Amino acid sequence: MAIVQISRITNRKGLIENLPQLAGAELGYAVDTRQLFIGNGTLQEGAPVIGNTEILTEFSDIAALSNYVYKDIAVGYAAQTGPTTSDPVVRTVQAKLDDFADVRDFGAVGDGETDDTAAINRALFQLYCVAANTQIRRTLYFPAGTYKITETIIIPTYAKLVGEGANCATVFLDTSSDISSLSAYVARYGDSLQQTGVNIGNNGATAPANIEISSITFETAEATDVFLVEDATQCYFDSVNFVGPLTEVDITNNTSTDNIAGVRFASTAGLVCNQITFDKCRFQGLTYGIETDQQVQSVTVSNGAFVTLYQGIVLGTGTVVNGGATGFRAQQNLFDAVYAEGIIYGDINLNVSAYNAFYDVGNHYSSGPQTAVILFDSDNNVSITDMFSRDDVDALTQARITVTGSSATTGTQIQLGHYARENGRSFVLGNNQTNQTIFTTDSSNFKAFQMTYTIVRDVSVRFGTLTVTKVTADDSSLTLAYTDDFTENITTGITLAVTQSTNLALVKYSSTNSGIIGTLTYSLAHLA
Repeated sequence: MAIVQISRITNRKGLIENLPQLAGAELGYAVDTRQLFIGNGTLQEGAPVIGNTEILTEFSDIAALSNYVYKDIAVGYAAQTGPTTSDPVVRTVQAKLDDFADVRDFGAVGDGETDDTAAINRALFQLYCVAANTQIRRTLYFPAGTYKITETIIIPTYAKLVGEGANCATVFLDTSSDISSLSAYVARYGDSLQQTGVNIGNNGATAPANIEISSITFETAEATDVFLVEDATQCYFDSVNFVGPLTEVDITNNTSTDNIAGVRFASTAGLVCNQITFDKCRFQGLTYGIETDQQVQSVTVSNGAFVTLYQGIVLGTGTVVNGGATGFRAQQNLFDAVYAEGIIYGDINLNVSAYNAFYDVGNHYSSGPQTAVILFDSDNNVSITDMFSRDDVDALTQARITVTGSSATTGTQIQLGHYARENGRSFVLGNNQTNQTIFTTDSSNFKAFQMTYTIVRDVSVRFGTLTVTKVTADDSSLTLAYTDDFTENITTGITLAVTQSTNLALVKYSSTNSGIIGTLTYSLAHLA
């Protein structure tokens, strides 16, 4: 209706909880929340509803008061979000903005100077640990910046961290101002209550699972590991960098003594790390890219880079726990500027290296090979179509792949139907030796096998094939026959022979007294 007069405006003030129904055009001010309201008036006066209307000020929650309707106007029309075009789905702007969380919403700054430890851990706790309600779990976004921390970040179950990019969003451990606070890791997994270590799974918490991290760098300026994967299942890293402080000079001077790893694992008998995937990740400036003696299952590392390291992937070289790593797959990765071995599978089995490219690896940052590129220290580990810059001449000094397992019929590299060819192996032939055993195999594993081999002894080189067959099929009365067909440029002084002991076949060698040791490299083929 038309305004017929202007009356004196009355007003009230008090606490928000005591705000009454205001008369028409009467003002009410809540002193505790600094909100201002005006009375709607009566229905007879033409008010659409009885009540109070908030007057917007700088203290109004505009996002909660404003409505949002999805409209895909880029395609030229408003998308239908509700049952009909006239009944759209309406959400508040606040609800829309809460669809994902920014780590800066919890106080992180990302300027490389401010200590963001508490803010990041607070965000992780509030988003993933406060309640079991899945609706509170939001992707935690890390905008471009360097997030300095001074203590370990604990990433709980169900967390999903997404950064602006691996070279844009960096979580950086720097305790230089307080060395007493040195942490064991830049980041580690925790359970659904951010509990770690022996406490994982206590107090009704869920063990680490379904954690996803992408497009972030974790970096340390300290002599500390970068990341600990602990008691975890079905977790993923995508485009994540694990960066340490070491240079080639540091690695050359200290070799493995720094003992800094990009990723380590920890498992218990009831919580074995399994189904962990690293895709498009980079490991740099560390002693080891990945290192563990722990039991882990079905870990895949693919499409990554291992650069400026002492060793790349090192599994099972210490005291192996419950069989160590099985089902570990390193595939389609790049290895370069690695001081010693690119991959070591130690006292473990059922692990694969496949389609990896190895450049400057095992050369001690010098001009010649010093170690193998890949070392298998046990059987049933395989290399499939790995590629090496180490040429054939250098491979005579240090093999591309060295296998030191003892069995002749395990460690299959490739199998076509019943035909199987084993991993290549190497063996040092001593000077002036008689009937020394190279390897022993159970006759039940074969009817016949061939050993294709090369012997290098000083300038003498010999290529040959040792063929071994069983004359009788009954293992209890084993009779073997063998032939050694070879060519050599100069006499190597090496004699190969096959003997038998009950049901065992022993391949042996004897050498002349030339004062020079030799190297035997060989591969076995047989019917599986």
